[in-house]
Amino acid sequence: MPLGREQYKGLAWFRVAMRQFNAASEAISRRAGVTPQQYQAMLAIATWDEEAMTMKDLAEQLMLTHHAAVQLVDRMAKAELVRRKPSSVDRRSVNLSLTRKGKAMFEKLAGQHLERMLQQEPLLTESLRRLRQVGRS
Repeated sequence: MPLGREQYKGLAWFRVAMRQFNAASEAISRRAGVTPQQYQAMLAIATWDEEAMTMKDLAEQLMLTHHAAVQLVDRMAKAELVRRKPSSVDRRSVNLSLTRKGKAMFEKLAGQHLERMLQQEPLLTESLRRLRQVGRS
């Protein structure tokens, strides 16, 4: 069943808002000297609910191969943003944590990202309102 014009508009507006946020996110990260993927990794590590995030956990969170996650962490460790520590539970695993420098960078970037996300709120809210309204019809 095809969607109606208002649903298509809602989808289009939502997509525009997401692309605008993604572009702003990339610019925020790059201005701070990190890649968007490094910021995403810091966000994942900082918000991990378990005791410690492993390389496997990070790969799953970022939808990366294990090898790509290792390369990402290598670059972040070299920049002193992330620290590796062998797991005390499983010798094959490596636990990840943010360094002091990484925490400071993360906090700065998270604030800037939140500010930008809130700027996108009106467009996101309107597009979702349209989709909900038409979805009830």
